[in-house]
Amino acid sequence: MKPLRFAVFGAGFWTPYQLAGWREFSGVECVAIYNRTRKKAENLAGDLRIPAVYDDARKLLHQEQIDFVDNVTEVDGHLPLSVLCAEHRIPCICQKPMARSVAEARVMVAEFKKAAVPLYIHENWRWQTPIRAAKQALSSGVIGRPFRARIEMITGFEGWANQPALAQLERFILTDLGTHILDVARFLFGDATMIFCSTKNTLPKILRGENVATIQLETEKDITVVCQLGYALTPLEREHFPETFLFVEGDQGSLEIAPNFSLRTTTKQGTVIQRYPPPRYSWANPTYDLVHASIVDCTRNLLAGLRGQAEPETTAEDNLKTIELVFAGYDSVEQRKVIYLQAPDSAPSDLDLEETTR
Repeated sequence: MKPLRFAVFGAGFWTPYQLAGWREFSGVECVAIYNRTRKKAENLAGDLRIPAVYDDARKLLHQEQIDFVDNVTEVDGHLPLSVLCAEHRIPCICQKPMARSVAEARVMVAEFKKAAVPLYIHENWRWQTPIRAAKQALSSGVIGRPFRARIEMITGFEGWANQPALAQLERFILTDLGTHILDVARFLFGDATMIFCSTKNTLPKILRGENVATIQLETEKDITVVCQLGYALTPLEREHFPETFLFVEGDQGSLEIAPNFSLRTTTKQGTVIQRYPPPRYSWANPTYDLVHASIVDCTRNLLAGLRGQAEPETTAEDNLKTIELVFAGYDSVEQRKVIYLQAPDSAPSDLDLEETTR
């Protein structure tokens, strides 16, 4: 099989872990890195033996022979740099959140459709081992028909310590953590037909956005899902980062993701408890171990798509539904009402696609 050559865009906090995930697979090699601050790219290239460094993304795409781009820039770079790949007919994998708005996300989908090359989203949260085990259990029918669920990701970990830009966002928890959790909700329970959301800011260090959110969904499968999100820094929140907890009620039993990667399945026969700890990788930061392990499984799925072996789970078309749900959540907060989800009835907005790489 022909080796795949790729470039990475961005040299921030997540890039070394993203590249470590790719290096778990043979037949794929990072040959170039772009970052608007060249020195950061040079430092990372030296550490990870990446042969070519650029501070001009367009120049990189002209000069390098690559099979795809992994766009790991901050969200402001997602639209312009991904669309730049579409202009060059180069497949792109874009970090989450896909875009700063629904309009931008729709433009991205449209541009790649026009170019007839794939755009995938690196949405790794659904690849965590307990979540995959829960999906398998639900699909088996062991608890019958689910009718209500609760998803909780409430953590005392200060994510903005490693990523200071998060504390500056006007819209924080739904775009950052909410993209993950709402994608998990869709993955487990189907697409939402309505959303009601409330948010709060409880921390002075979060300068403009919200750090706590409560979301209620109704899904196409007639399941009520409540999602509770928080970076509130209360003492008990620190113990199990970054585990996501889940409780599902069905008409024949219940299913729970409990602390320490435990899956508890209760039926009339009793309760069965199994653990699904993540694989361990030497490069993973112990604080993010569960998340970093999920990078590898997500990457495996995307790599199969790049090689034409299978359709990945997190295509741009699929992730657009998550982005629409995130911003419907903000609409619900601002309008203080339930938002009903409908298919878009208009073409993508005209946006300024000028590359913003200064």
